[in-house]
Amino acid sequence: MSAIRLLVLGAVRQHGRAHGYQVRNDLEYWGAHEWSNAKPGSIYHALKQMAKQGLLHAHEIAPSTAGGPPRTEYELTEKGTEEYFTLLRDALVTYDQRGDMKTAAIGFMVDLPRAEAVALLKERTRRIEAWRSSVTGHYVPEEGPEQLGHIGEIMNMWVHTADSEAEWTHGLVDRIENGAYTFATEGEPFVAVLAKDEENPYATGERHPGDDR
Repeated sequence: MSAIRLLVLGAVRQHGRAHGYQVRNDLEYWGAHEWSNAKPGSIYHALKQMAKQGLLHAHEIAPSTAGGPPRTEYELTEKGTEEYFTLLRDALVTYDQRGDMKTAAIGFMVDLPRAEAVALLKERTRRIEAWRSSVTGHYVPEEGPEQLGHIGEIMNMWVHTADSEAEWTHGLVDRIENGAYTFATEGEPFVAVLAKDEENPYATGERHPGDDR
C-alpha cells in the first residue's frame, strides 16, 4: 500500500481546491518527503493519475506566472472522497514494517469521528498482537536471538517493534478517549496547511516542471 495517494488526497481535501505546487509545499511542510515516497515527481504523477481515474476533478485556471500553460487546480470528487476515507481507515488498522502509511493516517485521523478512530486503532492493536504471535510461533523471545543464529536478531527486532507499536497505540487510544484533539463534527478542525503565498520553511528548494501547474 503506497502512502502517496492518501497524502495527496488528504492535502487536496484540506484546501478544498489546490494546485500541484500547493500540494507539494504542504507535504514538504509536513516532512513527508523524508518519511515517505512523496517526492515532487511522485506528487505530480499522482495528481494526474487520480484525475484520470475520476478521484480528482481538474480545474484549469489562469495561466501560470511563468508564462506557461494554464495552472491546474484539483478538487476531490465524490469518488475521490470515498477513496480517501477507504485509504485512511485501512491505514489506521494495517500493521506492517513500513511507517509511511501509519504516519499519514495519524496525520489525517481527525477527519473521522472520534469513536470510529478509537475503534480502528483498537483493531490495529489486535492485528499487532496477532502478528507478534505469528512471529513467536517460531521464535521464543525469552531464549534470546542466538537460538536462530544472527537471523534471530531480525525476529528479535520484529518482536520489540511490535511491542513498542502496541504500547504506543494503547497510549494514543487513551489520549483520544480522554478527549484529546478535535475530531470530525466536534468543531473547527486543526488544519496544518500553508496559506497562499506563505513561505515554506522546509522546502527542498528543488524546481520541477510541474511547479507552475
